[in-house]
Amino acid sequence: MHINNLTKSKFDDPNALLFRGVTAKLQPADRIALIGGSGTGKSTLLRILSLLESFEEGTIALEDRSSTEWKPHSWRRKVSYVAQKPIMRSGTVGFNLRTVSQLHNLPFDEELARKYMAAVGLGQTDWNKQAGDLSGGEQQRLALVRSLLLQPDILLLDEITSSLDPGSKQAVESLLLEWVTGQSDPSARAYVWITHDLEQARIISNQIWFMADGGLLEQAETGAFFAKPATEQARRFIQGLKEGAKSDE
Repeated sequence: MHINNLTKSKFDDPNALLFRGVTAKLQPADRIALIGGSGTGKSTLLRILSLLESFEEGTIALEDRSSTEWKPHSWRRKVSYVAQKPIMRSGTVGFNLRTVSQLHNLPFDEELARKYMAAVGLGQTDWNKQAGDLSGGEQQRLALVRSLLLQPDILLLDEITSSLDPGSKQAVESLLLEWVTGQSDPSARAYVWITHDLEQARIISNQIWFMADGGLLEQAETGAFFAKPATEQARRFIQGLKEGAKSDE
């Protein structure tokens, strides 16, 4: 995916910019941690990349074809967005798992569904249970499995472990790392993952995208970014999160 000069206005003030000039490239096998303070436009950027939000300027291309040349349905088959607050369709767990197959006219792979459910700690979940009765963390994991069943090329992940206990969080991290790197063709998939957890960012990424001051200020290899951020904004951001983590201990 090629992102070129994206500019987006604020929702509550169309005359003010949320971000401007965002340019980046997402390559096969990339594991991007998208970090930055609240209100910098990280979630909006992911929604734009999934064609769920409009933008004022710039272009997005997938497989060297502009987003304007794609049908949204076909684009979202390849680029799947998983929201922080998942939306469950009215019905059972099993019905929600089959949703993507029905929407995209794909055969439902029950074996793969059960494999993913087990991997995220939901292997014992009753598929006849109403999805709306699941806890927030269970819904987050069900929404992730639902997107994985599309077998997309790119996952856009918006704080998808925010409601999870440490064990479930680690299970999700392991599954997604395996999803990118453990397949027969490890160059075929990639993800962009919003997180406010610096330790998680180190674990799940090979690159960092850092947003601040109305733009994408840094794009760097993960180790290099944490060893020596290129901007003062990033240094302050990292220090602030470290101090916040200490105060919570």
